[in-house]
Amino acid sequence: MDRIAIISDIHGNIPALEAVLSDISERSIKRIFCLGDLVGKGPHPKQAIDKIKNSCESVVLGNWDDWLTNRPDVEQEHALWQYQKLDKSEINYLKSLPFSTEFFMSGRYIRLFHASAESVYKRVQPHAPIEDRLAMFNNTEKTGIPPEELMPDVVGYGDIHNAYIQNFKGKVLFNVGSVGNPLEITQACYAILEGWYSRRSMSAFSIQLVRVPYDIELAIRQAQEENMPLTEQYANELRTAVYRGSKGI
Repeated sequence: MDRIAIISDIHGNIPALEAVLSDISERSIKRIFCLGDLVGKGPHPKQAIDKIKNSCESVVLGNWDDWLTNRPDVEQEHALWQYQKLDKSEINYLKSLPFSTEFFMSGRYIRLFHASAESVYKRVQPHAPIEDRLAMFNNTEKTGIPPEELMPDVVGYGDIHNAYIQNFKGKVLFNVGSVGNPLEITQACYAILEGWYSRRSMSAFSIQLVRVPYDIELAIRQAQEENMPLTEQYANELRTAVYRGSKGI
């Protein structure tokens, strides 16, 4: 059987990303997909982009990736600081990322995106109204209409930094959590899909969520050494897995 590692929300946290990539390698998984937010929040956006480009077969756009390509204004010091660490080629790379990716696996039509089927900025929590969660399976202007007007059987996303798996009468919605800024427990998280890649006939299929410890204090020291804005808030999030505010991630 084939296995795909699905990672998301790196947020410039290199110790966390390296720990996850090492875990993926130890499992001999060769195919890695990334669901966006390579940059933002953490101290090393440039290095995160480089590692993702070299490691991942497929990468989709995240809200931070989109926001930074539009050059944040000077009133948003932390975002401007991130932007200034990137060169033109990296900005263009982020701009080039697609909204979503789709494929078959063991008879399931699978769609992956960052936040929702409508926008990289629309947030859908595991406790959202049922109609909002079911809307994640819709074909939209952003996702496009696939051949034969197929609707996904399985949808995976990132954005909320809160991993889960839910079933809706044969359809599966899952969140891969966050590599670089987990907000449940203080360990990086990613998902593994197992089945037969590209196969349209129904066969065995599974989704696994994986938690990976990493050196949190090293990640915090790196932010301090870079004199990153909002380092104190960032450090508190990494140490406690408690989000610093109530609006957006």
